[in-house]
Order: sequence, then C-alpha cells, then structure tokens
Amino acid sequence: MDRDLFFTRFRAHPFIALLGAVIALLGLTLLVGGVVLASSGGSWYYLVAGLGLTVSGVLLLLGRAAGAWWFWAVLLGTFLWSMWESGLDYWRWVPRMGLFVVLGILVALAQWRLPNGPGQRASRLAALALVLVFAGTFALAFLPYGVTRNDGPLPTPRETAAVLSSLTPQADGDWVAYGRGYDAKRYTPLTEIDRDNVSQLERAWVFQTGDVPTERWGAETTPLKVDETVYLCSARNILFALDARTGKERWRYDPKVSDKNIPYTAACRGVAYYTAPADAEGRCATRIVEGTLDARLVVVDAATGEPCEGFGTHGAVSITTHMGPVYPGMVSITSAPVVVRGVIVTGHQVLDGQMLDAPSGVIQGFDAVTGELRWAWDMTHPEWNGAPPDGETFTRGTPNMWTTASADEQLGLVYLPMGNSAVDYLSATRSEQENAYATSLVALDVTTGKPRWHFQTVHKDVWDYDLGAQGTLVDFPTAAGPVPAIVLPSKQGDIYVLDRATGRPLVPVEEKPAPQGGVEPDERSATQPHSGYHTLRKRDLTERDMWGLTPIDQMICRIQFAKASYEGFYTPPVTDGHSVEYPGYNGGTDWGGIAIDPRRGIIVANYNDMPNYVTLVPREKANAMGWAPRSEARGDMGGAEGAGDPQAGAPYAVDVNAGWRLDFTQLLCKQPPYGGIRAIELASGRTLWDRPFGTARRNGPFGISSGLPIEIGTPNNGGAVITASGLVFIAAATDNLIRAIDIDTGETLWSDVLPAGGQATPMVYAAGGREYLVIMAGGHHFMETPAGDELIAYALPDGTAPDTGSAGAE
Repeated sequence: MDRDLFFTRFRAHPFIALLGAVIALLGLTLLVGGVVLASSGGSWYYLVAGLGLTVSGVLLLLGRAAGAWWFWAVLLGTFLWSMWESGLDYWRWVPRMGLFVVLGILVALAQWRLPNGPGQRASRLAALALVLVFAGTFALAFLPYGVTRNDGPLPTPRETAAVLSSLTPQADGDWVAYGRGYDAKRYTPLTEIDRDNVSQLERAWVFQTGDVPTERWGAETTPLKVDETVYLCSARNILFALDARTGKERWRYDPKVSDKNIPYTAACRGVAYYTAPADAEGRCATRIVEGTLDARLVVVDAATGEPCEGFGTHGAVSITTHMGPVYPGMVSITSAPVVVRGVIVTGHQVLDGQMLDAPSGVIQGFDAVTGELRWAWDMTHPEWNGAPPDGETFTRGTPNMWTTASADEQLGLVYLPMGNSAVDYLSATRSEQENAYATSLVALDVTTGKPRWHFQTVHKDVWDYDLGAQGTLVDFPTAAGPVPAIVLPSKQGDIYVLDRATGRPLVPVEEKPAPQGGVEPDERSATQPHSGYHTLRKRDLTERDMWGLTPIDQMICRIQFAKASYEGFYTPPVTDGHSVEYPGYNGGTDWGGIAIDPRRGIIVANYNDMPNYVTLVPREKANAMGWAPRSEARGDMGGAEGAGDPQAGAPYAVDVNAGWRLDFTQLLCKQPPYGGIRAIELASGRTLWDRPFGTARRNGPFGISSGLPIEIGTPNNGGAVITASGLVFIAAATDNLIRAIDIDTGETLWSDVLPAGGQATPMVYAAGGREYLVIMAGGHHFMETPAGDELIAYALPDGTAPDTGSAGAE
C-alpha cells in the first residue's frame, strides 16, 4: 500500500487505525515479555499471542480485513488455552480473557468497514454477543460467595459442665481477659442475639478515644468488660473506663507515650484485669494492667484510673532496666499481659529486622501488687533467676514474645508463643538455645520462670514464621476421654494439638523433607514439622496461579515467578534474585488467633492466603542504598514490614514484597482469594466449611477503591468471637465491614460498614439486661484501611430481645 492510500484510509477510518495501533502495541508488549517468560522456562502462550496480535494490529493499521481475522484467531486460541490452563476457575479467566473480549467488541464494531468485511448487521450482532459474554461473565463475580461444605454431619453439641467451664471464672455477661478468659476460647455463653434477630442489630453507642496517630496507625484493641464497666486502651496507650450500658466515659489515664516510641504499629491490643488486696488507703483492690509502647507496665485503680502508687514507681515499672541500649521504638509492649498466681507475665515486641545486636527477648514476671521483678527467663542463661549479674545484660537479639500468652492457673503454666531471633531471615549467628526455642510454644512455670516444656513449629526459621497467635486451651476429645490440651495455630497454616501439661502432640506431627540451599545451605534443616491434625495452607503455587487485571500484568507476575527461586513450602531466601515464600509472614493465622465453641466442638479460623516475594541484599549494597536501623535518623523509612529491613550487623539486609504486589497496578500477583474463614471440627480436624472472606469494595487497581461487593477474599487481621447462639462475629478484612456468620453454614447473616478499618477482635458482653457486640474501628496502615478512633457497640433495639437467658454459667 502506498503512502497516499494509507493516509486516505486513515482519514476515512481513524477509529480502525487507532484500534490497530493499540492492538499492535499490546502485541509487541506480550511478544517481548513472552520471549523473556519462555526463555525462563515459563509458558509460551504470551509469545505466540503477542506475535499474532502484532500482525493483527499492523494489518488493521493498513486497513486490511485480515487484521480482524488474525485477532479472532488469537481470541479463539486464548479461549482454548484458558480452558486448558484454567478449567472453570473464575478468577483465572479475568486476566486471560477480559481485555481480549473488550477489544473483540471494538474489532467487531469496526470489521464491517474493512474491505470484504461482513455486513454492518453481522458485525453489530457479533459485538452484541461479546458484550453479553463480558457482562454475563462479570456478573458471575456478584454471585454469592462459594461456601465449600463438607458432606459429613455437624458435630453433636455437648452439654456437660466440664465442656462449658472456663479456666477464668467470670459472670456470663463479662469479658475479663483478652481472649475472654486466659484460655483464649473467644466464646461467650450469651444467647440473646441469635440467628433470627441478628439482622436487627443497631448501634447502641459510640465512643471516640481522640487518639489517631498520623502514621503507623492500627489500634487493634479488644476491650474488657467487668461488672458494669468496659476497659480499653487507645493506640498510644491512653486508658479508659466506660459505662457498659451507655459508653459514657468514667475515667481516663494518659501515661504520656511519645510518638517516637511507636514501633512498627501504634497498637495496644488489650489490657489485663486483676483483683488484689487493697493498699493502705483502700485503693487498687481491682487493677488494670497495661503494657505501653515505651516499654512500661502501668497499673491503675480499676475504680478511679489513678496509678497504684504501691506498684513500682508511681504505678509503673520499666521492662528495659537490664537490657542494655534500647532506642525509642525498639522495645514495646503491644499485647495484653497475663496475670497468673499474682504474677504479671509480659513479653514485648522487638522491632523486626533492625540489627543483630537488638535488645533481648527476655520474658519477665513481676509481682502484681508491688511491681517487684519475681523472675526473668533469659533462654541463654537458664541459671539466672532474675536480673542478670552486675555488669551484664539480658542476652541481646534473642527470640521475643510480641503477642499474647494464654495460661492455666491450675497448672501454673503460661503458654508463650515465641518469635524469632533479631535477624529473621538468617540463622547462622544464632545460639543453640535460640535454635531450640525460636518459633516455639514454651510452657513456663509462673512460679519459677523456668520452662516446663516447649514445642517447636519451625526449625531454624528464616521466613519470619514466628508464632503470632495465642494458643487456645480446651478439653480435647480422645478415645481415652478428654485431655487438657492447647490448640496452637501458626503463620504457616498448620494447627497443632498438644497436651498442655506435657507438650506431647495429641495428633501426630510428621517431619517431612524441606527444600535446601539458599545463602546458608549448611544451616537449613533437612526436615520441617507438619501437623497431621489440620492445615489452613493451600497447595504450592504454580505459574498458573499468577494474576493481574490484564494479560500484561499477569505476564509480568509470571515472569517474576519463573525467575524466582521456588521449591514449594519452606523455600529458603536467596540473594541472587528473589525467592517466593508461601504462605507469607502474615499467615495462615496471625495475632487474631482462633475461636473455639466448646459446646459444638467447632474451631473458627480466619486466615490469609498470600505469598511474599523476598530477596536478601548484600551488606555493602544495602549500606549504599541508605538502609539503616531505627537507631539512626535515616533509618525511619516507613513502608511494609520487611521492605528494606537493614538487619545491621548481619551479612545481608532483606527486602520483602509483602503479599507480592506489582508497583504499577498495586494488585497482588497471586490470584484471589487472598483470605478466608473456615470452620473445623475440634475432635477430628475435619473441615466443616470454608469460604472467601472479605469483599473488593475498598480494593482495586492503583489503590482506587472499586466499591464492588464482590467476595474476592481479602487480607485480614483480627480474630473472631463465637456466641452460644451459633453466631460468629468478625471484622478483620480490608472492606471495613463487621459481619455475623452462621457457625453451622458459613453464611453471612448481617453486616455493617465501619467508619474505619476493623483490624481488631470484637467482644460480646451483657449489661443492664442487654447484650452488646463491641468492635474497635481503628484501621491499619499496613492493611491500608483508614485510621479511626471509634469503639462501636451494637445491640438489639430495646424491647426486641428474646427472654432466653444464657447458655450456662461459667
């Protein structure tokens, strides 16, 4: 075609020329990326499709009818390839076919204008057919979420007093510890709100703390309720007491925590309640115990909010006294302490990824009345009974417990879900004791501070798989009768069942071969433990699981996957490229933990299902890039946890793409769902139902909220509470909704939009003859949900509650 004829046709049909240019550009992009992907051992489809689209686009630019037929051939080939690679998996079809169908509509509308093209009517009918296909396929996303149910029967409810009893005695309507009791079941015997009336829930009261950090927000608070008072802490540790019926403030106490002490997140997950002998003035007979972001234990009178002067110095003690250098934000208490046999037991967060010579992870026990240090467990110095000898400090860089412990007052044991050593992604510098206790559940004798037993879930952990969730104490049904047990969830998804007196697994745990290699090949354990009871973990990833909004971003994710080191679960990190860690460090199960209905014998677990994309950065390169620990002014870089962590003093820094998202679209590389919620039979570990959890209403490409109520399954942080009436209340997901789910079916019965992110675990209590559901809407910076400060209480309208009483006293 000569130049004059080309421009004549362009002027006559600019739409066709522009369409041809777009298709050619798309084709060239897929062709170039397809060559890279195929040469990396990945799919050849993108190369072939890119070549076909390039030819199609050029021919359309030239006004040739063959350009349309080339496009139809690529569309048909893509359909057949998608059928072969994706089956009927809806989410796999979105990036493979969506853009092509849209382009097909435009090609059909243009084709009748091309030489020897079909008639206008035929073109319009073809376009209409493709419009209907696109609309119908898109509409499938709005169908109700798929609840996968086991065909077996539901567990038979048990009614014995032993089943319903709590290790933390309390009134039915109270919630006296972070997990309701120190057994951490997150189960209430209340039944006023049930399946029939939950849809009538309305906001009874709202309380605003007035404490909203401008960065690193994420209050994560679960309040307590004792008698007629609700107790809570704000993001920066302001303590409040509220009237349980009205939400009116009774008192507040501000321990004056500075913003410089905020670690990764300004989180106060909860406080502890303790009944003690009154002091000489008759005060502090009941006490609220709080750990602060600046590493203090603060104790106030539960009746007045005034500091208990007899505790430590003016009602506070520092936990860093014997730790050596501690920089602001490096040591923080973000989780509720436990008080067992008159001893306050606390761990603390040591800011991840900063330095090899980080403060100690020592666990300490303080007298709940005086604040005196009763004992300290420094794992590398088992001979020490309290403070270290003069001139020494607690061992630097040891594993810490940043989350919440559970406890058995009768056995005198506190169950510590332990974290990792100071450098998460390298293990060569760790001591023998660190390798034994890291990423383990440790049962500590609360009287002596000595370990009674421990159970390790990961050997030589270099994946940040520290235990983030409380263990939950239950009477586990066995053939020989119920056994006092602890059910332990983990970030890698496995759930373990252990005898809580001895640590012996009640369901077998098998050591299976693990991938080797990485930057420390001699350090990798040949095997890793796998629970034979239950796992929330899905099958290993394949290239087919990569996702995107269009074929282009899906192809980029596939290229990244093909080039990365990935040998399945427990692939070690590398420095010459990237490795894929799946599940990522956010779970499986994170700090929200699990809830257990002891009467029905059902575990409810929400979980995350996302990989991380990880690389180790040589020290010299990391220093040149300006990566530095928080102790240096240049070290406060922000970003997601692990994204540019310096690991100062170690041979490598680490860069973690949490969730593995593309920089441009901000979409995750793995196909949905990214989170789910599951019901599990306690006795057998059998899945009863499983479903995606969280809608896309606040998610979308380029960080733009789509507003779509599609149950895509989102990342989630925070746990659930179960009521005796068969309801599961949970927020946690990134869609800012709080839900009521039927525990028997997995179906959502009610939901409400929160004013900010609900990354907290709710609680349920009764006051003044009325049942309340309470959730903190504080948001979370890492989850990218809006910040807030509202504690919201829901209840049935006055006069609508059934007169059913409770399910049984505890």
